[in-house]
Amino acid sequence: MTQDEAIGRLCAALCVLDTPEEAGALLADLCTRRERAELARRLEVAAMLREGKPYLEVSHVTGASSTTVSRVSKCLNGEAGGYRLVLDRLDARA
Repeated sequence: MTQDEAIGRLCAALCVLDTPEEAGALLADLCTRRERAELARRLEVAAMLREGKPYLEVSHVTGASSTTVSRVSKCLNGEAGGYRLVLDRLDARA
């Protein structure tokens, strides 16, 4: 299996999950506690940036480095649109 195929399989695995608890179980198996915390932090950074919060405030509140805040901002405004999609759907469920 190529790396692209393996990533596609991971993406497909995420799509078959039905609940936050199921997603949490998979993430617990795939990632260390620290990796899960970093992923959660990046999502929080994206949410704050989307709300228009300044970089320094985002960094201070989340504890993310300025490099991480910049990287998330670039992705938030980039072509892939993953952060935007997820944040929009989370907002719609709230």
